[in-house]
Amino acid sequence: MHSASRRRALIALSLAAAAPLCRAGGGSRAAPEFVGIETWLNSEPLSMAALRGQVVMVDFWTYGCINCVHTLPHVVQWHEKYRQRGLVVVGVHTPEFANEHDTNNVRQAIRRHGIRYAVAQDNKFATWNAWRNRYWPTVYLADRSGELVYSHVGEGAYDEIERTIQRLLG
Repeated sequence: MHSASRRRALIALSLAAAAPLCRAGGGSRAAPEFVGIETWLNSEPLSMAALRGQVVMVDFWTYGCINCVHTLPHVVQWHEKYRQRGLVVVGVHTPEFANEHDTNNVRQAIRRHGIRYAVAQDNKFATWNAWRNRYWPTVYLADRSGELVYSHVGEGAYDEIERTIQRLLG
């Protein structure tokens, strides 16, 4: 098995055992800031502090990850459906492979998947590390006070994520 394939297989296996950071109604912590971002796509630079008062979904992804690609239609749909009610979606594109560092490749992926929300290009893993993230894809939800109240690793749980968005939006 190719080393990249082996690494993805190991990540996939560990996803089943990975405990989420938090669940709706469970413990929470303040959402970290976006740090070390040199390129913002579809947006001016954002900060968690400036987004207080809104519900924020942060989606860690990379365009070469098939699991990420499978989740993107849901994230795009939530952005379109709930942005007028106060949901802000921020995609944090953190590359796994060398070609995923290229901004033009990320732009093409954004167009291909119909992404209209802000995308932070996290080539140095600074935001990834600040958030203590470990897997692609991972979605986090922060409430209006900036507290992380939900996370989910991998594909699935789409109904649970949407119910949590609805609850947080009131």
